Amino acid sequence: MVNLWKHDRAKDAIDARIKEVENVAVVDYTRDTSLQSIPTNKAYRLNGVHLYVDIVNFEDMLWSTESEGETSHKRALRFLNLHYRAVHRILSDAGAIRVDFHNQRLHTVIAKPYGKDAANDRVNRAIAIAKLITDVLAETGDDEEKIPSAGVRVGVDTGKALVVNNGRSGNREPLFLGRPANIAAKLASNNKAVGIYLSNEARDAIELDTVDEPANSKLTDDEIKKCEDQAKLGLSKHSIVAEWRKDNEKNPIGSFAFSRTIPPLKNLDITTLTPGNSRRMEMVSVYADVDNFTAYVDAHINKNAEDVVRCLHVIRAELDRVLSTDFSGRRIRFIGDCVHGHLLEGTAYSTDTDATVSTAVLCAGGVRSSFNLAIARLEENGVDTDDLGLAIGFEFGPGAITRLGIQGSRIRCSTGRSVVLSENEQKRCNGTQTAIGQTAYDEGPTSVRKLFGSSRRVSNLTYDVALEALAAEDDAVAKAARATLYATCSPAIVKAAEMPFRPHTKIR
Repeated sequence: MVNLWKHDRAKDAIDARIKEVENVAVVDYTRDTSLQSIPTNKAYRLNGVHLYVDIVNFEDMLWSTESEGETSHKRALRFLNLHYRAVHRILSDAGAIRVDFHNQRLHTVIAKPYGKDAANDRVNRAIAIAKLITDVLAETGDDEEKIPSAGVRVGVDTGKALVVNNGRSGNREPLFLGRPANIAAKLASNNKAVGIYLSNEARDAIELDTVDEPANSKLTDDEIKKCEDQAKLGLSKHSIVAEWRKDNEKNPIGSFAFSRTIPPLKNLDITTLTPGNSRRMEMVSVYADVDNFTAYVDAHINKNAEDVVRCLHVIRAELDRVLSTDFSGRRIRFIGDCVHGHLLEGTAYSTDTDATVSTAVLCAGGVRSSFNLAIARLEENGVDTDDLGLAIGFEFGPGAITRLGIQGSRIRCSTGRSVVLSENEQKRCNGTQTAIGQTAYDEGPTSVRKLFGSSRRVSNLTYDVALEALAAEDDAVAKAARATLYATCSPAIVKAAEMPFRPHTKIR
């Protein structure tokens, strides 16, 4: 099957999404308002405390063996499953809002007690919850399965965020946009040192001195104890661990069993997956992250927040469409303003590495072309987009897709070294760049290496640029796509396309 990006098809899809959010309602959050299944054209402003938890030794599981075989993936997934079950119980008992559990990262929000003047109580409660998570995860390993306890780093910030719908039917959950979510995430992922780290806003809320480098100033034991005493959480580490062990006895996690899926990946029904029915294959992991979005939210949250909702809905829906429809890939999840998914070319028995990497390059080009078009169409419809950009990173390698947790409360999960490394590639890009991982670069076709150069990073890589650059180097995937595309074009367009290719993208 030939995968193609087409301008007119993208424009029609973008215009349809713009129409869906022509009228948007943004209201202040009030107590006991349900944040499940928020309508696409609605958002809430919410004052709350954002808590990010990063399990710092998760990657040790993925790199626990020299080669990335089933053993490392089984260990990594069991590690996540054990700890996710424990954290799920803590958040449920503490009345916190679980926003997302993306591999080793948890994002949760403390909205109670309500009101803009209750930040002190909310921060104290967040720190008490963070300490409980830290203590519980220190005891939820599995010696028999060689699964260690989790080392935890926590970031906390407080402030106003915008709450919108995250996901599609069957996978809807609230998404919090804005500075406090972003700052808490950065504090948690800053480095591998464990502890609880507060932004200066959160420190000020509980009357702690502000510091020059919050990411290097973890709370002391005495400071944490004072917050716990103030919060009066009423939850015991021992009871949580005991209930967690009892739950695991009643609902055993079971062994992880892998099989391949039949391409295309877009047909993979993730809702049917369980530990015993997981998928594992060599594929490309791709991250596309909207650059400058946090600053954009901050600039509009109090005035014209409706445009934030419009931008997010239109851009993410279009990036998802390109990945899933144009290139037959599979979106795993939206992570805030970022889209994570996978691509695979081959059969039920094997992956065609060259075709997969080439298709990923064309998909990355299609994603950027659609992003540029979405920005243009939004602006033409009177939506302020400021200086938003798109950073794209992708990598090739074995990956596992499954769902973790217990029946009735499972979360989708995709893991593998390529997942970690593709996100790292995205992070080294600015809003105009696309980066390819070392394995995809080394194992993919020569045409791809020539396009990306020694830096493995290209600016302004649109679909047309990617298609012509690869086709000029006799890339089979690009040539097939170009032939199919030109079969529906006018003779004038075909003639113009046959002119010698002159790359106009700057390689860094």
